[in-house]
Amino acid sequence: MNYTGPKVRNSRKIGVPMTAKAGKIMSSDKAGRKSPPGQHGSTKRRGKLSVYGTQLFEKQKLRLQYNIHERQMTNYFKKASHLTGNTGDILLQMLETRLDALVFRSGLARSMASARQYVNHGHFLVNGKPVNIPSYQVKVNDVVSVREKSRKMEAFQESIRTAAPPVYLTLSKADFSVKFLHLPAREEVPVICEIPLVIEFYSR
Repeated sequence: MNYTGPKVRNSRKIGVPMTAKAGKIMSSDKAGRKSPPGQHGSTKRRGKLSVYGTQLFEKQKLRLQYNIHERQMTNYFKKASHLTGNTGDILLQMLETRLDALVFRSGLARSMASARQYVNHGHFLVNGKPVNIPSYQVKVNDVVSVREKSRKMEAFQESIRTAAPPVYLTLSKADFSVKFLHLPAREEVPVICEIPLVIEFYSR
């Protein structure tokens, strides 16, 4: 099951802001906000992790940033490991070409969780056809757009004003659409994670 609890708590746990709210809180000057969650979070010392612990931590960071459960991550790794090329790069590309991930990266949603919800509720079209499956794999040159009836929603109006997609996406603010230009290289994907350690974890 996907995590549906407080995103700020998980953001502090992995040290990565997963929502705009989490980013504001973690970057504030208030004591303890950058520390792990919990009553004693600000006084806890993180013990030195074992090799396995470090790999596990990086895997959890990656999984939580895409808001997917463990079974999905395992399946993505299995598929990536059977394809020719760098397994880490392929795994990241598979995750990044999920419809919910592309919606989030384009700026049409404020968080990965919101993007998943919008897709589930049928607010998006792919090449003009409705798609409500968050894990749908978007292909190069596909165009994802907000359904016309949904464009007046305040959530999309606010998101489109501040949207700043990465270089592998091109956004048309006039018609609330984004085109997927090319498979992203690792340095183009704004994910905070040591991908090689994730591959080592699943290769054990």
